[in-house]
Amino acid sequence: MNKQSILVWFRNDLRSHDCETLYRASQDAQQTGVKIFPVYCFDPAHFDKTHFGFEKTGAFRAKFLIETVVNLRESLRSLSSDLIVRVGHPDQVLPELVQQLEIGAVYYHAEVTTEEKTVEKKLGSILKQLNVSFKSFWGSTLIHLNDLPFGDIAELPELFTHFRKQVEANLTIREVFPTPDRLPSLPEGTEIGEIPTLARLGLKEPAPCDRAVLQFEGGETKALERLAHYFWDSDRLQVYKQTRNGMLHANDSSKLSPWLALGCISPSYIYTQVKKYECDRLANDSTYWLIFELLWRDYYRFVAAKHGNKLFYRSGLRGTDIPWEQDWKRFELWQTGNTGFPLVDANMRELASTGFMSNRGRQNVASFLTKNLGIDWRMGAEWFESLLIDYDPCSNWGNWNYTAGIGNDARGFRFFNINKQAKDYDPQGEYVKHWLPELMEIPVTKIHQPWQLLAVEQKRFNVRLGVDYPHPVVDLFTSAKANEEIYNNSVYL
Repeated sequence: MNKQSILVWFRNDLRSHDCETLYRASQDAQQTGVKIFPVYCFDPAHFDKTHFGFEKTGAFRAKFLIETVVNLRESLRSLSSDLIVRVGHPDQVLPELVQQLEIGAVYYHAEVTTEEKTVEKKLGSILKQLNVSFKSFWGSTLIHLNDLPFGDIAELPELFTHFRKQVEANLTIREVFPTPDRLPSLPEGTEIGEIPTLARLGLKEPAPCDRAVLQFEGGETKALERLAHYFWDSDRLQVYKQTRNGMLHANDSSKLSPWLALGCISPSYIYTQVKKYECDRLANDSTYWLIFELLWRDYYRFVAAKHGNKLFYRSGLRGTDIPWEQDWKRFELWQTGNTGFPLVDANMRELASTGFMSNRGRQNVASFLTKNLGIDWRMGAEWFESLLIDYDPCSNWGNWNYTAGIGNDARGFRFFNINKQAKDYDPQGEYVKHWLPELMEIPVTKIHQPWQLLAVEQKRFNVRLGVDYPHPVVDLFTSAKANEEIYNNSVYL
């Protein structure tokens, strides 16, 4: 076998379109006749426990990942290749494959957060000793790292608005890499390996939920189908800005985030489809706003690249020493959707039942945990990490930094008035009633503040406070005022 064979190490880039590692490898194969070995490794570290004892990758995330890997294997088989799958630590598994398959180079997409970079560093050191090239590519953002208008990542602005204005002034979006027409077949006898089941990963199959806003299924095929449906079939892109904060309906927003998180679809491909839509149908605030949201996603990744581990510190990117509580009793009320605030509870029950929650919901429940309950924001961030099918460390931890008021562009103590948010974004109480059926008969005037119900009204509307639905765990404004005082008296480390 040719010692120049290429191993393509898939990570969070689980697609065949706009995949530079696969494209470059295919180009090299055409020119030199080398073999290509696509590989995905289920890293046991991803299925360990978090600091606070949650499943690092819960059942929803793991199921979506397994579906995605299955689909990637199907895609590669349609290109005459296949996907080698292993369960094990990449810094152990890949060197073994390198020696077995006589690999001369490993291609991979670089990551920016600590755990992923640590694996890269270990692997790079081992491969260097084996005289194997370890070549990284950048493929997770809309704007390439090397195309940022400021020279070094250290010059990244601390405010998103400043970042956005600079990049929009000279927006450079690279062309989408084409999907290879064909890949070299794997040599006969190559052990491709089985894709693990949830049980093998130590997880149970999540219970099906008929209340789910959308039945998410992992994989590049489903990602492209979802974009086609949202952009072209339902024509909802043109109203994205107006509806994106909706929480109840599948087409309130694009819902592309789960596939973006695993790289089943690339930001650049989405961008090209937005531009095609603008050309073929119309360009308006909504088409711009979807690109705007992609820039927010980019920004969090660049922030992580700039600030490193600070993203995960209790004091956050600002180094604010807030005496957060680790009140497990109250935290569990938040986890299970039993705080007595319907908007919070409905969103938390959706998350627990489906592994998904709207962006509007995330902002509200995160604000409530930190600004009303005063609970350690990292507990919330880890709970989201465990459950969210669209989890990625940069966006998740960056958003929690921001909401907790300790992010690089935090603007002091800002808390979400849950009562107002509920009236603004669920005016008829449809979302709340969808996820909290025990409140189904409460009229619109009191659906978001059931604690106001008189005893006679509770009887009339078939809900007993403290029995069928809990009393509020805190007073909304008193708790916010107390936590604001704590926040304002905190010191910077």
